[in-house]
Amino acid sequence: MRLQRKHVLAAGVAMVAAATVAVGTGLGFADSSSTRPSACPGSITFSAEGGAPAATSNQFPVGTRLRVTNLDNDRSAEVTVVGPSGSCVLLNAAAMELVREPGRNVIRRNVVERVGDAVAPPGDGQPGRVGGDRPGSASAPARPVAGSACQGAITFFDEAAGPAATSNQFPVGTRLRVTNLDNDKATTVTITGPSGSCVLLNSAAMAQIREPGKNLVRNNTVEVLR
Repeated sequence: MRLQRKHVLAAGVAMVAAATVAVGTGLGFADSSSTRPSACPGSITFSAEGGAPAATSNQFPVGTRLRVTNLDNDRSAEVTVVGPSGSCVLLNAAAMELVREPGRNVIRRNVVERVGDAVAPPGDGQPGRVGGDRPGSASAPARPVAGSACQGAITFFDEAAGPAATSNQFPVGTRLRVTNLDNDKATTVTITGPSGSCVLLNSAAMAQIREPGKNLVRNNTVEVLR
């Protein structure tokens, strides 16, 4: 009889534990990471570009359609790639407003999905090009710099720390010198973690080289120090 009671008690405990896990998951206590594959790893930030929601990229050709989802609030934006940048996906200001949480300039938990390929507009013989200076198109694209370790525009993420950077190309501990060619200001940073960009500066590093009111350094050179 005592053995039977122990079995009943053990079964009851197991049922309560299972119910607790189920309730916890439903309330968001369990891990809520998305299982959807993302086309871009790392955090997403934005440039100061105006116009309709759009993005730039170092991975996708002009005209590619992407869906960017912020997993912290389930808000999504569909954008067209309108030019090159130093990131897998760099949103413009309007696109960032659609998905970010108030006061946050970086989306750490995200999913990027490719929802459409680049299509040449009628009458344009150049594949993958979207024509005209329409709203949301990137203006004055960054000039490729010979000898630079990274190509494309450089932006930043909000972090309360000394000058540093993250990267999808350089391992943690790598030292880089980033120079803004428009004002000849330079900063030396250490890579502290991964991101979706060749080099993504933090706010302290960006403050050392950017021009007032600009959140993007288009013309730059990146040198590997060690």
